Amino acid sequence: MVAFLDVTGMARWVSETGVEHVLADLVARLRADFRRWPEFDKRPRVASHSAVGVIELMPTADRSTYGFKYVNGHPDNPARGLQTVTAFGVLADVASGYPRFLAEMTLLTALRTAATSALAATALARRDCTTMAMVGAGSQAEFQALAFRATLGISTLRVWDTDPRAMAKLRANLAPLGFDVAVCASGAEAVEGADVVTTCTADKTNAAVLTDAMVRPGVHLNAIGGDCPGKTELEATILDRARVFVEHEPQTRIEGEIQQRPADFPVTELWTVLTGAAPGRTSEGDITLFDSVGFAIADFSALCHAYEATRGTGYVSEIDLVAEPADPKDLFSLLAPAMVTV
Repeated sequence: MVAFLDVTGMARWVSETGVEHVLADLVARLRADFRRWPEFDKRPRVASHSAVGVIELMPTADRSTYGFKYVNGHPDNPARGLQTVTAFGVLADVASGYPRFLAEMTLLTALRTAATSALAATALARRDCTTMAMVGAGSQAEFQALAFRATLGISTLRVWDTDPRAMAKLRANLAPLGFDVAVCASGAEAVEGADVVTTCTADKTNAAVLTDAMVRPGVHLNAIGGDCPGKTELEATILDRARVFVEHEPQTRIEGEIQQRPADFPVTELWTVLTGAAPGRTSEGDITLFDSVGFAIADFSALCHAYEATRGTGYVSEIDLVAEPADPKDLFSLLAPAMVTV
């Protein structure tokens, strides 16, 4: 039998534990796994692109556990009443190949993305941050805000989105939770006075939702919307002024903001900062940029944490996913009792 954490169970676990508590725990798990980065099998995700979106598999493994996530990205889905991103994930034992955990990952991906952003900010942002600008107020926005409050104490938000309904949604969701939310008339207005700027837009195009003129010294940029070739959010000249940090460089070269720059453009993998092998922010005036596209190790961390936190609880059920005949060499025996003889 395989443990199964469905949408209802995931939502109950997160809500009853507390969203910020879960996010803080995820940051801790991510930090621990990023610090042992060399132990993991690493490869860029396998992507199947179409004219309307992308479907991807994101695999990784350490010595004992294999994990993967199935995820899509379809920007036009909301117009059809569907979500832009959906996902599920699996953990399996390396020793036997048997799956042991199946989980919804639409909610969990939002949590792990926010936790990864917050992890990077704890290593790269200035210590005196008080205000975050959010350019893009879609499904990820609330999770980002809660993660940054849980880790950096930020509760003042300046928000801009091309869709006024998205900004109204964000304010309606976060103001009752104690956030000071300013709805702005433009991206330039939103980033004015912000210590951290998060960009998270959905259109799969080379855009410049953040221009060079909008970025002042000392700011930390959290660019999380780029996730495929041909999709960027930052004016390219920002990269030349910033110290750029990534998850897995080979994948980010294909999908991140740095796809706008030559293959030898200098970047630093975040895990090396977390282990002390490389410097993060070196001065108050540095512009630090986390060029995040999402990587399988973060999904692995999130799945492992969810599995360990919900194991043996009422949040999970069991499903009969693996055929197990009494004689492992007699798979046909599972059909025999139902067969009709003539």
